Amino acid sequence: MLKKMCFGILVSATLTNQTGAQTPDTVFLEELTWTEVRAEIDSGTTTVIVPTAGTEQNGPHMVLGKHKYRINTGAERIARALGNTLVAPAMTYVPEGNIDPPSGHMRYAGTISIPIEVFSSMLEHTARSLKQHGFSDILFIGDSGPNQRPQEEVAELLSAEWANEGVSVFHISDWYKVGVFDEYLISQGASYDQIGTHAGLRDTALLLAIAPEHVRANNVSPGRGSDVDGVSGDPTIATAELGRVGFDLIFNAAMDQIRELMELD
Repeated sequence: MLKKMCFGILVSATLTNQTGAQTPDTVFLEELTWTEVRAEIDSGTTTVIVPTAGTEQNGPHMVLGKHKYRINTGAERIARALGNTLVAPAMTYVPEGNIDPPSGHMRYAGTISIPIEVFSSMLEHTARSLKQHGFSDILFIGDSGPNQRPQEEVAELLSAEWANEGVSVFHISDWYKVGVFDEYLISQGASYDQIGTHAGLRDTALLLAIAPEHVRANNVSPGRGSDVDGVSGDPTIATAELGRVGFDLIFNAAMDQIRELMELD
């Protein structure tokens, strides 16, 4: 009995010390308790980002979670720049091609694909959940190509439905318009063949800038084509420095669009 009492006192003291800490400095919804989220909303945090990513092949040299690492980094930066903004958990299951017979990235081990209508339903019900809790500006930001059209369609559908309720849903398309980074790479002497369309110079540089531990340096080699090794472009000339410039360019483009859509100064 005495041992149980002593253990209970120890646990209580430990929890008291831990819970006495202030709310953590985080914008990620999943890192907060429900009471902390409610307090954030009550104090004016009414914007929320819904990041979408993907679980797909990225060549032999980059992990399947490339999009998740990129979008979480970007979403956090955007949330902190906007202020009064939280970030919902990233959606990592998205349309990636037909499953059987496999097409697109589904031809490579580890890729996970869901139908477009399932992805759209996930977006819709995530937004409905967030609205119910008191968020009034919901931003869909996707780091993968197949995510873009469903995000746009669901955003338009819900914004029309909630037009008289003071709730808006925005599709931030400029996050995925990487042309601004491509233009910079061209200005630095790269060719479009080197930049590639998947897992090449551009993609590899961006991941090196934010999560270099997820790039397998010993597996980096010029792409042999998307039908051979899943790589289009030349990742061997990618650097973290280039990636940091690209990330800044993409971030600035997305922020400009957000400010325009939300009519922010």
